[in-house]
Amino acid sequence: MLVMDLAIVAAGFLMRAMAGGMAQNLPLSRWLLITSGFGALFIVAAKRYSELVLMTQRSQQTGASRALLAAYTADYLRFVWQAAAAVTIPAYCLWAMEHSPPGPSPWRQLLMIPFILGTLRYAVFADAGTAGSPEDVMLRDRSMVALGLAWAVLYSSAVADL
Repeated sequence: MLVMDLAIVAAGFLMRAMAGGMAQNLPLSRWLLITSGFGALFIVAAKRYSELVLMTQRSQQTGASRALLAAYTADYLRFVWQAAAAVTIPAYCLWAMEHSPPGPSPWRQLLMIPFILGTLRYAVFADAGTAGSPEDVMLRDRSMVALGLAWAVLYSSAVADL
């Protein structure tokens, strides 16, 4: 049940990425799909881990908990988000390298830097148990915003260079 919970939520985000690519009639790279799927699993497991940490703190105070969340262990969720991050990063790097045009243009390869740093930065919040709201982490942390902007500039440069 626990594995299915994580897989279903991550699959929903993967299907959303696939639907977006198909709606725009874009070819879907296998590396981008792997990145999307495992990236979603990374965020879902980190969110569940943060919820578990928060639930543990609150249950010590109030005794309340959510049944499915209580079935997880912190070690298991930590393992899942670490394993998912370990797949997401090289898959993204392979995507960036796969779609690099021949020649000296470095833009696609440079996309790896803010992506990897952003993943590692998000892992800081996951490790602390404060990644319960991914959108808040990504939009309110100055480092995450700066890395997102750097990625956007590099991606725009890569697209313009094609």
